[in-house]
Amino acid sequence: MAGGHMKYRQLSRTSAHRQALLRNLVTSLIKNEAIHTTWPKAKEAQRLAEKLITHAKKNDEVARRKAQAILYEDLQTPHELMPKLFGEIRERYLNRPGGYTRVLRTEPKNRADQAPSAILELVDGPKDMRFYMTAATVARDRRLGKPHTDLTLKNIEKVTRYRQNGKEEFEKLVEKIYQMNLCDPIAAATAAVASE
Repeated sequence: MAGGHMKYRQLSRTSAHRQALLRNLVTSLIKNEAIHTTWPKAKEAQRLAEKLITHAKKNDEVARRKAQAILYEDLQTPHELMPKLFGEIRERYLNRPGGYTRVLRTEPKNRADQAPSAILELVDGPKDMRFYMTAATVARDRRLGKPHTDLTLKNIEKVTRYRQNGKEEFEKLVEKIYQMNLCDPIAAATAAVASE
């Protein structure tokens, strides 16, 4: 149907292959809390991940069965992801009404095909890149003696709103990055993530 609205991206795969791909991406997201893939795959996996976390917030037997139908369990680590999903991740997003994941566009992974790449990450987690980037920007502004821009103030409010002890963690990270004495926010955020 030319020009019609599609309900989802087909990703040039058959139905079974596409479902297996998305389940694998979401399983990796829950396991590692951030994944790097192509942008269309990240956007489709984001939809499934949001549904999965909504099921986890319900925390009943039906929700557990639906989540178990989505997640792949490794042979090396059976029953590792369900307790993480219904424990740590559920508690993290219990008061959050939605928007549990974020897609950040990045440079293409593969130079040969130049496919648009992205990072799909869980927000308010230990690998939340916006948290680190905002802290690096605040540290740079303090070092240079500049006032914060409206965008920086808005980002500070966003990254600390639903995070437990968000303001205290943010100030600790700003101080840590300030001590590193790096001027580039991207280099400072990358160094802070690596040192965690």
